[in-house]
Amino acid sequence: MSSPIGQAPTVEAAVSSGRSGAHAYDVQGLFFCYGKLRAHDVRWVLRDVNLHVEAGEILGIVGPNGSGKTSLLKLLAKLAAAQQGDIALFGTSLAGLSQEDMARTVAFVPQESAQMFPFTVAETVLMGRFPHRRRTRWNLGFGWEDRDDCAAAAQAMATMDISHLAPRAVTDLSGGERQRTMIARALAQTPRVLLLDEPTAFLDLQHQIEICSVLRRLRDDHGLTVVIVSHDLNLASQYCDRIVMIKEGAVRSVGTPSEVMSVEVLREVYGCEVLIDPHPESGLPRITLPRQYVPFNV
Repeated sequence: MSSPIGQAPTVEAAVSSGRSGAHAYDVQGLFFCYGKLRAHDVRWVLRDVNLHVEAGEILGIVGPNGSGKTSLLKLLAKLAAAQQGDIALFGTSLAGLSQEDMARTVAFVPQESAQMFPFTVAETVLMGRFPHRRRTRWNLGFGWEDRDDCAAAAQAMATMDISHLAPRAVTDLSGGERQRTMIARALAQTPRVLLLDEPTAFLDLQHQIEICSVLRRLRDDHGLTVVIVSHDLNLASQYCDRIVMIKEGAVRSVGTPSEVMSVEVLREVYGCEVLIDPHPESGLPRITLPRQYVPFNV
């Protein structure tokens, strides 16, 4: 479908036309810092980042604390703007997209979501439908949820195994239950891209495995593109198709888990020695801590 004359193409049009190729994101020459850009003494959070995210893949972003992982995720979600460089979403520059356009295509789940009001789980998940609601001069997009909105919210809650929590107040949930609710709200947006910042940080082992399995199923069945920031190197190695490793704001390595998860790369990025062997089931790299910390001067 072509866009109206004089109107910038939407992300939906780019995806449906196929002109975006195989990349969900293209990141070129990205420089970013917080605060005002000054001529001298610029402290770049991200420096000359170049990468792409293939449509329908699970991409992991890993690296030490303060390396710029969350900042990169915020840039991909257009929650922050880079001082230099460009990010294209399905072939369309983020600079030309409104937040509404973004919200219909990209869902972002932060590591922590402050809950000031005691909305129920069902109400919270239903908020994910806001970008898809028809706005009129009378309702401004609020209220009047239709059958499709309720069905999408119900499906998202079922996917994240929180249907039984629907009447509960979000403020009364445990950290893990609240995290699953936030992911369900993102899925209710029916996005093409899902961005997650430490999605398993507050979850027990069972729910970590369940969430990773759900993300794989959504990728396989619906072509969902997933970008995950994680400190869990083993989770990234076993569940991500490719991994981007960042150190001090710069990309140090990009590739499959087998290409990135090596003793040499982890030593250079994290400054310590680890043990790596093949996982007994997947054959992918498995990272094990040594019994005694062995510092390495990089």
